[in-house]
Amino acid sequence: MQRRGYRSDLSDERWALIEPVLTAWRTARVGLGISRPVHDLREIVNAILYVARTGIAWEYLPHDFPPTKTVYDYYAKWEADGTTQRIHDLLREGVRVARGRRESPSAVVLDSQSVKTSSNVGEDSQGIDAAKKIKGRKRHIATDTLGLLLAVIVTAASVQDSTAGRQLLTSVSADHPTVVKAWVDGGYNTTVRAHGARLGIDVERVPRPAGKGFHVQPRRWVVERTFGWLMQYRRLVRDYETLPQRTRAMIHWAMANTMRCFYSCQVVLVAEWAPFRVRKSCRLM
Repeated sequence: MQRRGYRSDLSDERWALIEPVLTAWRTARVGLGISRPVHDLREIVNAILYVARTGIAWEYLPHDFPPTKTVYDYYAKWEADGTTQRIHDLLREGVRVARGRRESPSAVVLDSQSVKTSSNVGEDSQGIDAAKKIKGRKRHIATDTLGLLLAVIVTAASVQDSTAGRQLLTSVSADHPTVVKAWVDGGYNTTVRAHGARLGIDVERVPRPAGKGFHVQPRRWVVERTFGWLMQYRRLVRDYETLPQRTRAMIHWAMANTMRCFYSCQVVLVAEWAPFRVRKSCRLM
């Protein structure tokens, strides 16, 4: 790397873990019409993380990164062929093992978040969340009990939690057959529980405590923290992506980057990513 580093850049240790995945991807791209690679894959990833963290438009990438159209082309290709999700899932499994968990979880937490959209999002891709009074899109996510992402669906904000919740459970059941328990809030109706039962997943509603003000909800607080992690990435504070699947990819990149400093209370898991290390600290990173 011949430029001054940005705070969002990959460290050598982090790049060492994901580099084999991307190198194998590039090696497999052979045939007519595919030109010889010019740009460094690490710099492509650094550019994507820069956009995610700072929230700038793609066209405003600093000139010391590869060309904007090139970066976005890689971003779109990796989303379309599942490379982005494979990288994310690899890191999630590593974090779980480092925390003494199995690679595949047995319990999940479901929730949704409505966000406003930018002017480049088509009307057919957004809606109005009447409860939150937000016109835009809704992110429906399923996390494990550590708050790590297992599944994500991006819909119009008008889509009900119960409708997307059934889709989430189906996705979780297919990708993580070890899951047998799910916690949800009051926005998920009995059809979600019935659907979960058909999939062999016990869906339990966690009631909101009586009274006004903020309350930490048992079990469900981990998914709220996950949304808090996502809000540290300015590109996700508002939905700027024209296509919902591109938003999903941005969420995967944000969570992959978040897992480098995964923490809980006074124990900080620093993903120097190969191998993982645990160190004591009173500072939340």
